[in-house]
Amino acid sequence: MSNINEYLAKVFEVPAEKVNLCSIQYEMKKVAKHEMLLQEGQVCRNTFFVEKGLLRMYSIDKNGKEHVIQFAPENWLIGDRSSLYFNEKSRYYIEAVEDSEVLFLQPDFFSKLLEEFPNTIEKNDLIIQKHVKSLQDRINSLLGETAEERYLKFIKMYPDLLLRVPQWMIASYLGITPESLSRVRKELAKKNFVTDK
Repeated sequence: MSNINEYLAKVFEVPAEKVNLCSIQYEMKKVAKHEMLLQEGQVCRNTFFVEKGLLRMYSIDKNGKEHVIQFAPENWLIGDRSSLYFNEKSRYYIEAVEDSEVLFLQPDFFSKLLEEFPNTIEKNDLIIQKHVKSLQDRINSLLGETAEERYLKFIKMYPDLLLRVPQWMIASYLGITPESLSRVRKELAKKNFVTDK
């Protein structure tokens, strides 16, 4: 069973014998490292599900500085929801951090899913609410927590990414400089906290 089928069966409780019906609503593509799936100014036409590999979404400010918004390792969804649902030009880039296998979900993938399997409506609502909560928590973290607290949350959210993602990308996600991240890691090491195992 592919990752997307397991995801739909586990998260949305789509019956295992019917989960393959969803495959007509997506296309699998191999994406090379550094390949762009979305660029600023484009309208996002798909939600992306990572079967294998790693994607990231980021913006670039007027000074040319990158700000990583999200990472998407295996079994994660990523996309510009505002652009997708409101047909707006995106302010973001989505790039492959590694060679990846990605499912390009059709714009109406989830509406078709709810239509075909009405029992998934409640699950979908819960996922949306969790997503909103996660965004609120991230904003609060960036505004009010120390760099060390943010780094520890990053490890908890993305436990397998420390050795897969360049340190400057992690620093960008945390809203700090790479030098500050190095200091945080050294301080944690002094506290006998092993970050890379």
